[in-house]
Amino acid sequence: MLSGNFVSSDNFIEFRNVSFAYGERPILKNLNLAIPRGKLVAVMGGSGSGKTTLLRLISGQNRPQSGEVLVDGKSVAKMSSAELYQHRRRMGMLFQFGALFTDLSVFDNVAFPIREHTKLPDSMIRDLVTMKLEAVGLRGTQQLMPAELSGGMARRVALARAIALDPQLMLYDEPFTGLDPISLGVIAHLIKKLNNALGTTAVMVTHDVHKSLEIVDHVLFVAGGEIVAQGTPDQVRNSDSPWVHQFIWGEADGPVHYAYPAERSLAEDLGLNGGPHA
Repeated sequence: MLSGNFVSSDNFIEFRNVSFAYGERPILKNLNLAIPRGKLVAVMGGSGSGKTTLLRLISGQNRPQSGEVLVDGKSVAKMSSAELYQHRRRMGMLFQFGALFTDLSVFDNVAFPIREHTKLPDSMIRDLVTMKLEAVGLRGTQQLMPAELSGGMARRVALARAIALDPQLMLYDEPFTGLDPISLGVIAHLIKKLNNALGTTAVMVTHDVHKSLEIVDHVLFVAGGEIVAQGTPDQVRNSDSPWVHQFIWGEADGPVHYAYPAERSLAEDLGLNGGPHA
């Protein structure tokens, strides 16, 4: 276990003994974590380890079976519909692959959350959209449609939409997926730059270890429904944990097994060696 100095009296997000399952399949088991205000934190782990479930619990899409999820001191599970709406109004989300509205122009995509959550006049909305697109280097693309954008451009438009209301909380779900190395570097730089400029608390689920370690303040590794390791980027790079080493370097052999655990042997399933089908 990494021993990063990650205790703060001003935590923006806290998970207290949180457990969650899909049906009978447990995902999180008495999980505890704390994310200080204004920090950019990466959550890493294998597929199915519960990373995206963490984001769903923070946003209120899912509710824990036990334990408590606190955001800015308030229990998300206890929020009324009106409170949950206000909670999400303060939150920006960058989805995997961007998730732009394909039938709306770049301008209307970025303007969408502003129109949804405010009653600002059209002239102010136009100025805000222009500023957000300028922040991601895409001023002048307002009238283009998503189909006319490259993958990297589309992701930047999605980022502009996510920060349209200057959110206090940003959630990133695999923001680097499918990008070429240059576009990936641009998006990573923008995430860090905008997070610092806005003072936003951010949680980023990602598999891109090396690029993420260049921009985040802290890393949490999830496995088996628990936080198995954590630390600063330097601590992670220098960790002697076999689990962390295997994940960072993508090694096939290690504590994380490739094969899904089966209740019976292959021979039994094939009816061999005196198995039930022999």
